[in-house]
Amino acid sequence: MSVDQATVRRIARLSRIAVSDAEVPRLQGELNAMLDFVEELSAVDVEGVAPLASVMPMQMKKRHDVVTDGDIADQVTKNAPAREDHFFVVPKVVE
Repeated sequence: MSVDQATVRRIARLSRIAVSDAEVPRLQGELNAMLDFVEELSAVDVEGVAPLASVMPMQMKKRHDVVTDGDIADQVTKNAPAREDHFFVVPKVVE
């Protein structure tokens, strides 16, 4: 697949990127090089190869999922214009 100059202009417009007429041929070459590389990758036989996230077998570090209030409610509500028992007080908006 190759990209023509009209497609480059359309991609730039959809991406909201200002592209001058002088830049279009360079961008066309870059986009075509990227597409050629993707085609080259799709030609590689990966039958029997398991997908992996890393070349090193590692376990993710996980923390215990414990619910806490952070013990800083006074600090959180300190600058509130109105507060009551560690809660923000806001005006009623629905009658």
